[in-house]
Amino acid sequence: MACMKLGSKSDAFQRQGQAWFCTTGLPSDIAVEVGEMSFHLHKFPLLSRSGVMERLIAEVSEGDEKCIITIPDIPGGAKTFELVAKFCYGVKLELTASNVVYLRCAAEHLEMTEEYGEGNLISQTETFLNQVVFHSWKDSLKALQTCDDILPYAEELNITRKCIETLATKACTDPNLFGWPIMERGPMQSPGGSVLWNGISTGARPKNSSPDWWYEDISTLSLPLYKRLISIMESRGIRQEIIAGSLAFYAKKYLPGLNRRQGACESSSRLVPLALGAPPSEGDQKVLLEEIDRLLPMQKGLVPTKVLFGLLRTAMILKASPSCVSNLEKRIGMQLDQATLEDLLMPNFSYSMETLYNVDCVQRILEHFLAIDQITGGASPGSVDDNQLIGSPSLTPITTVAKLIDGYLAEVAPDVNLKLPKFQALAAAVPEYARPLDDGLYRAIDIYLKVQMALLPLADHESETPYYIVPNLISI
Repeated sequence: MACMKLGSKSDAFQRQGQAWFCTTGLPSDIAVEVGEMSFHLHKFPLLSRSGVMERLIAEVSEGDEKCIITIPDIPGGAKTFELVAKFCYGVKLELTASNVVYLRCAAEHLEMTEEYGEGNLISQTETFLNQVVFHSWKDSLKALQTCDDILPYAEELNITRKCIETLATKACTDPNLFGWPIMERGPMQSPGGSVLWNGISTGARPKNSSPDWWYEDISTLSLPLYKRLISIMESRGIRQEIIAGSLAFYAKKYLPGLNRRQGACESSSRLVPLALGAPPSEGDQKVLLEEIDRLLPMQKGLVPTKVLFGLLRTAMILKASPSCVSNLEKRIGMQLDQATLEDLLMPNFSYSMETLYNVDCVQRILEHFLAIDQITGGASPGSVDDNQLIGSPSLTPITTVAKLIDGYLAEVAPDVNLKLPKFQALAAAVPEYARPLDDGLYRAIDIYLKVQMALLPLADHESETPYYIVPNLISI
C-alpha cells in the first residue's frame, strides 16, 4: 500500500490510560476532549494550523491557566485527532489509504486550510488522494471501505464518488489490453511482468487476467457502496454476464444458505462465507437477497441454475417479498432445462406442511418455462421425432424438461399428503408432444397408486386400485 510521509520530528506523544500527553518539556496549557480520550497539548501548534481550534481557544476565558475544549463530532474520533495533533506538531506520520479519508474529512472539519500555514493538512491529503489513491485499484478500494464510517463527510467532499469511479473505470478496462497491474507484483514477478526463477527473468508472461478478477475485492464493500459501484459499472456498458457473476459471488459470500448444498466439484475458497465474524442477521440477509434480485438482470443463462435455486430456497426461508420469490421463479423458468432433479426437490417451508416438497413452486416454474418456450417458438406438436427419445443427445429443451418433471413426480409420489389434483395438474402441465415415451410418467403413476392404496382400508384392497383415482390418472 502506497504512503506519503509527513513531518520530520520524532514522536513525543505518550498515552497514559485515556489521555495523551505531548512531552516536549513545556507544560500543557490546553486539554482537548474527543470522546472518552483527553489530549493534553499546547495552544500554539493547534491554533496555528486550524481555524476551528483558533476560535475555540479564543472563546475560552483568558484568566484560566489551562483551557479545556471539547470536539464531540470530529470525523474518525480520537484516533484521527491523534494524527491531526501530531501533524500540527510536525511529528513524523504516514498518509495511507487506510487513514487519508479520515484525515481529509477531519482537516475540512477543523478548517486546516492554507490560510493557517503552507502545506496544511487539507492540501496534503488532497494531493495524496488525487496523485496516489485515485490512480490505484487497491488504494481506492481501501479508501472506499473507510468511507462507510464517515459517509456524510466523505460524500460532501466527493471522496466516495471518486473512489467508486476509479474502481468502475478499472473494472471495465481489460487489463490484458493495456498491461496495467491489477494486483501488487509478487516476489516472483519482475517489474516488466515476466516470471522470475531464482532472480533471473525467464521471459515467460504471467497468466492473463480473467474478467472476474475484481469479484473478491469488491465483495468486501458494504451493500450500499457495492450497489452504487455495480450501478456505475452497468452505466459504463460492462457486460451483463460479468455483472451477474459479481452479484452471485457477493450473494454466496454473505448468504450462508447458498453454500450448504454445494457439491465438492463446485467448492472454492473464493465462494465460501467469510470465516471471520458471525454471518449477517436474517434481516440483513433478507435485505441483501431482495437487493440482489433487483440488481440481477432478467436474462437467461447469466447465473447458474443451481445458484438461482439456492437463492429461491433462501428467499422462502427468509420470507422475502412475493415479488422477489416470483422473479427468481421466472429466472429459473427461463432455463429450467438446465436444472437437475436435486434442484427441484425443494422442501416445503410453509407452516401448513401440506406436502413434503414444494410442488406448487415447481408448478409455477414449469408454467413460466412453457410460456417462454411457446413465445420463443420451441418444440411444437409434431416437431419431436423418433430421434429425440429420452437419453438422446439431441433432446430439445421441452423434452428435457418433460423427463425432469416425470422424475420429479416419481420422487414426490410417495408423499402421503400429496393430493391427486396437485399430482394430476403437474403431470398434465407437460404437453403430450414433449414426451416421446411415457415410461417415466407411468412409473410415477405406479408409485403414486401404490402409496394411495396403502392408505385405504383392507376391504378396499380387493379392487387393487382406488376406483376414484384411476379415471383421473388415465386422463393425463
